[in-house]
Amino acid sequence: MKTLDVRGEVCPMPVLKTKKVIEKMAEGETLEIILDYPPSRENVKRFLLSEGHEIIETVEEGGVTKIRAKKKRKEV
Repeated sequence: MKTLDVRGEVCPMPVLKTKKVIEKMAEGETLEIILDYPPSRENVKRFLLSEGHEIIETVEEGGVTKIRAKKKRKEV
């Protein structure tokens, strides 16, 4: 599992960094995004779903959100 920590960053950077990392990952691989800017939480989730990736889990604690997502498999 890869981890992307974008705490302290505001939109659009968390979405852009998520896009950049997930594009380089193998299909089926898991990415954990750690963020602390509330609007980014929804924007990152919206981006992941719009690209067809699966959100496995979202955990919020102490003002920090962790989103775990699985990269979509390519259609054959």
